[in-house]
Amino acid sequence: MDARRKTGKGTVAAAVDQHEDPGEAKRVRLLASLTLIGGVGLVLALPFALRAGAEFFLPVTAALVVAIALVPMLEWFERRGVPSKLASALCIVIFLALTAFAILSIVLPAIDWVRLVPERIDNVTSTLQPVLELYANLEKFVENIASRIESSGDSGREVRIATPNSMMGIIAASAPHAAIQLFFALLVIYFFLAGWTAMRRRTITSRGSFEGAMTTARVIQQVVEATSTYIGTITIINVILGALTALILWWLGMDSPVMWGGIVAVLNFIPYLGPIVASALLFVGALMTFPDIWTAMLPPLIFLVLHTIEANVITPVIVGEKIEVNPLLILLSLSFWAWVWGTVGALLAVPLLIIIKTVFTAAGTPDIAGFLFEEGSLTHVGEEDEKDETDPVDRAGAPA
Repeated sequence: MDARRKTGKGTVAAAVDQHEDPGEAKRVRLLASLTLIGGVGLVLALPFALRAGAEFFLPVTAALVVAIALVPMLEWFERRGVPSKLASALCIVIFLALTAFAILSIVLPAIDWVRLVPERIDNVTSTLQPVLELYANLEKFVENIASRIESSGDSGREVRIATPNSMMGIIAASAPHAAIQLFFALLVIYFFLAGWTAMRRRTITSRGSFEGAMTTARVIQQVVEATSTYIGTITIINVILGALTALILWWLGMDSPVMWGGIVAVLNFIPYLGPIVASALLFVGALMTFPDIWTAMLPPLIFLVLHTIEANVITPVIVGEKIEVNPLLILLSLSFWAWVWGTVGALLAVPLLIIIKTVFTAAGTPDIAGFLFEEGSLTHVGEEDEKDETDPVDRAGAPA
């Protein structure tokens, strides 16, 4: 009987929907069309605006991502009676201490390695000699072909190659600008954390309905949990991976194993491309250290084995249960943010993707396919709302 009543109500609702005012339906679709056109224009213009305003948007975005990741630490201090402003300062001090240690462990040995490059070029050449000999015949063939080509242009043109600046010169030239952006980012992090509790309470209580307040609270909580969980878990995994790599390199006798472990840990934050760059750098460093190419191949090969185990076994087991992201979306996000903001954008790609995905999952995504191919509008409920809507039906259909 209840089922018939529900069916009857559904039939009546469908009939009402079918006989609704055609003018109102056209107006809704017109507004949805304008919204879709405006959204497409915004999506197309946003990347160029972000690139043009990188000096502002990059430190602000990076600061907001770091601040969201530090919210659990802030709440831990506040639960123990620490005032919000003092707790924010403590979070920033801890973050700066860990960041400074990681940077110094990489940068200082890297400067010494750069200085040693001219001295070890001969060692690299002798190590690569067996590989170069494999292409000797091809080189001779190319040289013979090139010698037969007569140049028709002016051969007296003088070409000057500017001597590249030293590492210390590059750092000294970019230090003031980087210091200003760093100070601005730290201010954003501090004021975000200091006003986090009051801002969250005000955002939730300012909603016009209880349902809106609950949705807002749920979105805020999910964004904080997803972002902090991903960054914290991936950081621990990468630190362990870097430590294992450094330990193995130390056992192999490679110079500055802590530096190489730090490089591996930092580059592993960048999906797909980071491990490739880390392997290439390890191979170059091994060529400068070991006398033969076969020994020089051990560091990158060992790292690739460790990375394969981490990426296919450890990370999916630990992170995959809490955060599920399509690998295609990760690749697209990595390409997009790396194009917009370079290396820093590549580091922020996955956290930004998780934040955007979490917001759309909880708040709802535009139903573009339904609007284009059906008679629907752009509105579409989120996954949580879909679960809430389907659960009562499942419970009603379940046997008592």
